[in-house]
Amino acid sequence: MSDYYIAWWNVENLFDTSTSAARPEWLKRKLASELTGWTAAVLERKCKQLARVINAMNDGDGPDILGVCEVESKPVLEKLVASLNLPGRNYGIRHHDTSDARGIDVAFIYDKHKFTADAKIFDRVILKRNATRDIVQVNFKTKAAGNDLVLIGNHWPSRLGGRFESEPYRILAAETLSYWLDRIPGKMGGEVPVVVMGDFNDDAFDRSVVDYALAVRDRKKVASKRAKKPYLYNLSWGLYGENRGTHYYNHWGVLDQIMVNRPLVRTDSALRLIEGSFDTFEPDFIMKNGKPRRFSRPAKSDFDRDGYSDHLPVFVRIREP
Repeated sequence: MSDYYIAWWNVENLFDTSTSAARPEWLKRKLASELTGWTAAVLERKCKQLARVINAMNDGDGPDILGVCEVESKPVLEKLVASLNLPGRNYGIRHHDTSDARGIDVAFIYDKHKFTADAKIFDRVILKRNATRDIVQVNFKTKAAGNDLVLIGNHWPSRLGGRFESEPYRILAAETLSYWLDRIPGKMGGEVPVVVMGDFNDDAFDRSVVDYALAVRDRKKVASKRAKKPYLYNLSWGLYGENRGTHYYNHWGVLDQIMVNRPLVRTDSALRLIEGSFDTFEPDFIMKNGKPRRFSRPAKSDFDRDGYSDHLPVFVRIREP
């Protein structure tokens, strides 16, 4: 039997240095003032701070798979992986370079001792007059038993301009996700376990998540083989009503969520959700004044070299009997 620790984290603005030669000219102009003072030393400090959190995950053993967003490039993610102090791990990277207006991407790191990852990455950029954010699918296979496991990372369009004014773009992202879920069984020769994770910029009760991504809190509805729609079991509902969340801006929100499809909630599947295993990962050191401790940027008045991110990681455990 194998248990897998699968996590998600919006690492908040993990950019390359302000003078990066790899950054396109249009992005240099876009980020010029934002990255003032973002030196190699600052980037190294940011990676070390993020690594401190990742090292502590899974009782100090680190994640088996970690999805991340707000990463500028694969080389920057490689620097983060190199900062980890997990001798038993051998992490690989699956990264998708998008045309987001701020150049921030979705990616996965995974333990190559435990998984193989398909070389092909499926992606979709959600357009908001200009490219913004993305949905990224990577197909994994367990090494222990050769079972398929699909992960879909999401970073949905922000609420910039107003929550309801921007909502149609997140609905478009949700419809795209649901379409993918509907097609996966046909492409892979039958139902396979799918873990959907991300920063959705909406709560679990918002229309984009419930009505369009079809992510619900009713496990039986998801597990039923009579269901014709690609429902998802949204694990994040347990965070409500406890003055908790994954992101704090004036109040707590549960913007970072993990959802699973039907095979993972059925007891006759090769890979199964460990019920009750979903949670935020929030060691004491990651919090300040009751909310996530931000690293921010040197150009900002709230720059904190001892900070981490404005989001908390979330995780779930999957069992392979």
